Amino acid sequence: MTDVLIPLMVTLPLLGAAVALMVGKSDRGQALISTGTLAAATVIAVLLLIEVDGNGPAVVEVGAWPTPWNIVLVADRLSAIMLVISALMLLGVLVYSIGQGAADGHRETPVTIFHPSYLILAAGLFDAFLAGDLFNLFVGFEMLLGASYVLLTLGGTGARIRAGVTYIITSLISSVFFLAAIAMLYGATGTVNMAHLAVRLADLPADTNLMLHLMLLLGFAIKAAVFPMSFWLPDSYPTAPAPVTAVFAGLLTKVGVYALIRTETLLFPGQGPGNGLSVPLMVIALLTMVVGILGATVQADIKRLLSFTLVSHIGYMVFGVALGTQLGMNATVYYVVHHISVQTTLFLVVGLIERRGGTTSMTRLAGLLKASPFVATLFLIPALNLGGIPPFSGFLGKAGLFLAGADEGGWLIWVLLGGGALTSLLTLYALARVWNMAFWRSPEELEGGYQSTLLDALVENPEDDGSVKTRTTPRLMVSTTVAMVIFTLGLTVFAGPLFSLGDRTAAEILDPQVLISLVLPEGVR
Repeated sequence: MTDVLIPLMVTLPLLGAAVALMVGKSDRGQALISTGTLAAATVIAVLLLIEVDGNGPAVVEVGAWPTPWNIVLVADRLSAIMLVISALMLLGVLVYSIGQGAADGHRETPVTIFHPSYLILAAGLFDAFLAGDLFNLFVGFEMLLGASYVLLTLGGTGARIRAGVTYIITSLISSVFFLAAIAMLYGATGTVNMAHLAVRLADLPADTNLMLHLMLLLGFAIKAAVFPMSFWLPDSYPTAPAPVTAVFAGLLTKVGVYALIRTETLLFPGQGPGNGLSVPLMVIALLTMVVGILGATVQADIKRLLSFTLVSHIGYMVFGVALGTQLGMNATVYYVVHHISVQTTLFLVVGLIERRGGTTSMTRLAGLLKASPFVATLFLIPALNLGGIPPFSGFLGKAGLFLAGADEGGWLIWVLLGGGALTSLLTLYALARVWNMAFWRSPEELEGGYQSTLLDALVENPEDDGSVKTRTTPRLMVSTTVAMVIFTLGLTVFAGPLFSLGDRTAAEILDPQVLISLVLPEGVR
């Protein structure tokens, strides 16, 4: 069954994009095709997760060449988990965007462009998670890059074009580093198959190994928005339409995190505390957490604030990767799933806030708790979750990472734990300020010119023109957001089974021999 299901995860969205283009300007036709395609992809991803969790990883060889020179698609527990959560988020955001498009006449998301690009983005994501060789992973990244640039610049406004230019230049630089690393790896080992590389890299001189390792980490760190390569993200994501921003924030940086996990567990294993590049990774994780959240605390625009929190919470994941232990990797996998879900949901809620309040600037929002208590509730739940309030999944994920760090000990890890706790508190502070200004503050205070020293110190979005334009909020947008909030709560309710799955996943990916023996024919070394 896996021989059919694995390739379908990539080919189905590509076929859906082609059919959507053929349908042309039929709004309903494109919406049905895209929704049906991603619904089918979600079902396939769930079936794959059940299959690989029960029977172990599965490999599909594509092309007529022998392994390791053919294209290999690999589905193990980690890739299957990423496929399931990605497909679910893509489907939810698509339904949300359909509701927005129906209300706004597709000014923000023109269907002839949006749906095909969205499905190509999905295909790129799925291909990256299934890629068994570095060049196919590069192809997945480039599919993402092309589709995301189109989605980012929808509407053709000056702000979006400028953000698109920043995004495309940064992504191309990352791609150049990655492609150069692939070329050097092939020159040094004669292969780009990841399982084959795992065998041959161990035989290279230490300095060559270190250079190749650094090149890969640099390329993936830019895509994951790791400090100091995170400068591009807060300027790029907030300008896009709400559904696009939600997908980008939830998923795109996690492809870089996924690639970092594969690099540290398969290509360069044994990178636990005190080994390899674990110390530099921990320092970077700490800086990513602290610098990102400090940027969030001075933002007046909610989208930019959430973009900075996105950067800061990537630091938690890098910390788990740097630990390199089973408990740390288990918590990292859970935290990745949590963050994809909660960050996506928060950006969808901000889309509702923008429609109800007419802006996303806290300096011009007030009284939303009384005007729209339901939207206030939809914001409060994922905000508390992101801030790490018990018993939400954000608390459980952070607790798992902190326990994994405490088990290892060491002064740097204890500093990291302190930085993680500070980041969590500052996340709560930043989100509480959104609640106080946008929901709790009365319209009379806003109209009366009420300001504080704190508000005066906040930085507005440079692309904000100061306008306030309210719009009706379609039920489909609200109901989809409700479903997403419920899903994030499910991560807490089913935390036990999820951590159990994460433990099996961590054990599997920390044993490179599992994939090596499965991918490489006997005698190929």
